[in-house]
Amino acid sequence: MSKNPKIALEGLLRPEDSILVLIDHQPYQFTNLNSHEPTTIINNVIGLAKSAKVFNVPTILTSVIEERGGYIIKGLQDVFPDQKPINRTFINTWEDPNVTDVVKKSGRKQLILAALWTEVCLAMPAIQALGEGYEVFIVTDASGGVTAEAHDMAVRRMVQAGAVPINWMAVLFEWQRDWARTETSADVSEIVLEHGGASAVALAWELQLLATTPPVNLGGH
Repeated sequence: MSKNPKIALEGLLRPEDSILVLIDHQPYQFTNLNSHEPTTIINNVIGLAKSAKVFNVPTILTSVIEERGGYIIKGLQDVFPDQKPINRTFINTWEDPNVTDVVKKSGRKQLILAALWTEVCLAMPAIQALGEGYEVFIVTDASGGVTAEAHDMAVRRMVQAGAVPINWMAVLFEWQRDWARTETSADVSEIVLEHGGASAVALAWELQLLATTPPVNLGGH
């Protein structure tokens, strides 16, 4: 019987096997984003990018015809200030060898995707990459569609094809996995405090009750 890659310990994300691709978080795409409050997607994708940086997960930034659609949002570019996004004409990111060559050279098979819009720029590469043997994880709360229905139907379609839906904080905590990993735990707490919404409030309260101060970031992330 063949092994199911989505279950057991091997089904969880590992930083050393992960690669993140963030697709088209640009002004044009946000103007017709109606499945989520845009500020929520902005917060979540920046939190996701910061998480990847803490765990040294290779991250590809990509845009589509940026001269018309605009540069990727500043908060996202600020996480990787020295990285120039790959600007495409392909609607389907996975048809652009400038992107796929980087992924292939990494040798990593846990492919994590977030995109605007879900039904187009997330669905196309997710479905194609699944056919090429990647374990595809779609970050649904760092992605969005033109309507709630469009987002939902696209997620269902990708799940039927074999993709794993996940949210950005689940990615963060699967990478951390153990609070004894002190080399990243302070940075993880800092990301939650900045981008975690109600979880940030709960963590701040816990720190207050324990009479501790928020973790000091020594890593420059």
